[in-house]
Amino acid sequence: MVTETRQGTGARVRARGITVVATVLATVAVWAVAAFAFGQDDLVVQQSGQEAMELGAAQVVFFSLVPALLGWAFLAVLERFVPALARVVWTVVAAVILVLSFMPVLQVEATDGTKVTLALLHLVVGAVLIPGFWRTRASSE
Repeated sequence: MVTETRQGTGARVRARGITVVATVLATVAVWAVAAFAFGQDDLVVQQSGQEAMELGAAQVVFFSLVPALLGWAFLAVLERFVPALARVVWTVVAAVILVLSFMPVLQVEATDGTKVTLALLHLVVGAVLIPGFWRTRASSE
Protein backbone atom coordinates (compact mmCIF):
# COMPACT_ATOMS: atom_id res chain seq x y z
CA MET A 1 0.00 0.00 0.00
CA VAL A 2 2.77 2.45 0.89
CA THR A 3 4.62 1.54 -2.30
CA GLU A 4 1.55 2.43 -4.39
CA THR A 5 1.30 5.83 -2.71
CA ARG A 6 4.97 6.57 -3.30
CA GLN A 7 4.75 5.45 -6.91
CA GLY A 8 1.63 7.56 -7.39
CA THR A 9 3.35 10.55 -5.85
CA GLY A 10 6.47 9.95 -7.94
CA ALA A 11 4.42 9.73 -11.13
CA ARG A 12 2.55 12.91 -10.19
CA VAL A 13 5.78 14.79 -9.46
CA ARG A 14 7.26 13.57 -12.75
CA ALA A 15 4.13 14.59 -14.69
CA ARG A 16 4.11 18.03 -13.07
CA GLY A 17 7.80 18.47 -13.76
CA ILE A 18 7.20 17.59 -17.39
CA THR A 19 4.33 20.09 -17.46
CA VAL A 20 6.61 22.83 -16.12
CA VAL A 21 9.29 22.03 -18.71
CA ALA A 22 6.67 21.86 -21.47
CA THR A 23 5.34 25.26 -20.41
CA VAL A 24 8.79 26.83 -20.61
CA LEU A 25 9.62 25.17 -23.93
CA ALA A 26 6.28 26.21 -25.44
CA THR A 27 6.79 29.85 -24.47
CA VAL A 28 10.34 29.85 -25.79
CA ALA A 29 9.02 28.41 -29.07
CA VAL A 30 6.43 31.21 -29.34
CA TRP A 31 9.09 33.79 -28.53
CA ALA A 32 11.48 32.29 -31.10
CA VAL A 33 8.85 32.33 -33.83
CA ALA A 34 8.00 35.95 -33.04
CA ALA A 35 11.61 37.02 -32.67
CA PHE A 36 13.02 35.31 -35.74
CA ALA A 37 10.27 34.44 -38.20
CA PHE A 38 8.26 37.63 -37.86
CA GLY A 39 11.13 40.02 -37.26
CA GLN A 40 10.20 40.73 -33.68
CA ASP A 41 13.84 40.66 -32.60
CA ASP A 42 13.13 43.90 -30.77
CA LEU A 43 10.52 42.67 -28.32
CA VAL A 44 10.64 45.69 -26.06
CA VAL A 45 8.06 46.83 -23.54
CA GLN A 46 7.96 49.95 -21.45
CA GLN A 47 5.73 50.76 -18.54
CA SER A 48 4.99 54.33 -17.69
CA GLY A 49 7.80 55.84 -15.63
CA GLN A 50 10.14 52.86 -16.06
CA GLU A 51 12.96 51.99 -18.39
CA ALA A 52 12.25 49.91 -21.47
CA MET A 53 12.78 46.19 -21.04
CA GLU A 54 13.80 43.86 -23.84
CA LEU A 55 12.13 40.48 -23.75
CA GLY A 56 14.77 37.96 -24.64
CA ALA A 57 14.82 34.21 -24.15
CA ALA A 58 16.02 34.55 -20.55
CA GLN A 59 13.07 36.76 -19.62
CA VAL A 60 10.63 34.42 -21.35
CA VAL A 61 12.07 31.45 -19.46
CA PHE A 62 11.93 33.32 -16.15
CA PHE A 63 8.39 34.66 -16.64
CA SER A 64 7.07 31.21 -17.57
CA LEU A 65 9.07 29.15 -15.08
CA VAL A 66 8.23 31.21 -11.99
CA PRO A 67 4.43 31.10 -12.44
CA ALA A 68 4.62 27.39 -13.28
CA LEU A 69 6.55 26.63 -10.09
CA LEU A 70 4.30 28.87 -8.00
CA GLY A 71 1.25 27.18 -9.49
CA TRP A 72 2.70 23.78 -8.64
CA ALA A 73 3.40 24.89 -5.07
CA PHE A 74 -0.11 26.30 -4.68
CA LEU A 75 -1.65 23.09 -5.99
CA ALA A 76 0.47 21.01 -3.60
CA VAL A 77 -0.65 23.16 -0.65
CA LEU A 78 -4.28 22.81 -1.69
CA GLU A 79 -3.89 19.04 -2.03
CA ARG A 80 -2.47 18.90 1.47
CA PHE A 81 -5.17 20.96 3.17
CA VAL A 82 -8.29 20.59 0.99
CA PRO A 83 -7.67 17.51 -1.13
CA ALA A 84 -11.26 17.08 -2.28
CA LEU A 85 -11.41 20.63 -3.67
CA ALA A 86 -7.78 21.16 -4.64
CA ARG A 87 -8.08 20.64 -8.37
CA VAL A 88 -11.19 22.77 -8.80
CA VAL A 89 -9.92 25.61 -6.58
CA TRP A 90 -6.54 25.57 -8.29
CA THR A 91 -8.08 25.62 -11.75
CA VAL A 92 -10.40 28.53 -10.93
CA VAL A 93 -7.56 30.53 -9.36
CA ALA A 94 -5.24 29.75 -12.29
CA ALA A 95 -7.89 30.84 -14.81
CA VAL A 96 -8.53 34.09 -12.93
CA ILE A 97 -4.80 34.80 -12.75
CA LEU A 98 -4.49 34.09 -16.47
CA VAL A 99 -7.24 36.58 -17.28
CA LEU A 100 -5.76 39.19 -14.93
CA SER A 101 -2.31 38.68 -16.46
CA PHE A 102 -3.54 40.41 -19.61
CA MET A 103 -3.98 43.74 -17.80
CA PRO A 104 -0.28 44.66 -17.97
CA VAL A 105 -0.17 43.56 -21.62
CA LEU A 106 -2.83 46.14 -22.38
CA GLN A 107 -1.08 48.85 -20.39
CA VAL A 108 2.53 48.64 -21.60
CA GLU A 109 3.94 50.71 -24.38
CA ALA A 110 5.01 48.36 -27.15
CA THR A 111 4.51 47.68 -30.82
CA ASP A 112 1.41 45.80 -31.87
CA GLY A 113 3.56 42.78 -32.75
CA THR A 114 5.11 42.80 -29.30
CA LYS A 115 1.70 43.03 -27.63
CA VAL A 116 0.39 40.12 -29.72
CA THR A 117 3.49 38.12 -28.80
CA LEU A 118 2.99 38.91 -25.10
CA ALA A 119 -0.65 37.88 -25.29
CA LEU A 120 0.31 34.62 -27.01
CA LEU A 121 2.94 33.95 -24.35
CA HIS A 122 0.33 34.38 -21.62
CA LEU A 123 -2.11 32.13 -23.46
CA VAL A 124 0.52 29.44 -23.98
CA VAL A 125 1.43 29.38 -20.30
CA GLY A 126 -2.23 28.90 -19.40
CA ALA A 127 -2.91 26.45 -22.21
CA VAL A 128 -0.08 24.14 -21.17
CA LEU A 129 -0.05 24.61 -17.41
CA ILE A 130 -3.75 24.45 -16.54
CA PRO A 131 -4.65 21.19 -18.30
CA GLY A 132 -1.22 19.74 -17.50
CA PHE A 133 -1.69 20.17 -13.77
CA TRP A 134 -5.39 19.30 -13.98
CA ARG A 135 -4.47 15.80 -15.20
CA THR A 136 -2.05 15.21 -12.32
CA ARG A 137 -4.58 15.02 -9.51
CA ALA A 138 -3.72 13.08 -6.40
CA SER A 139 -4.87 9.45 -6.49
CA SER A 140 -7.04 9.97 -3.39
CA GLU A 141 -9.39 12.28 -5.33
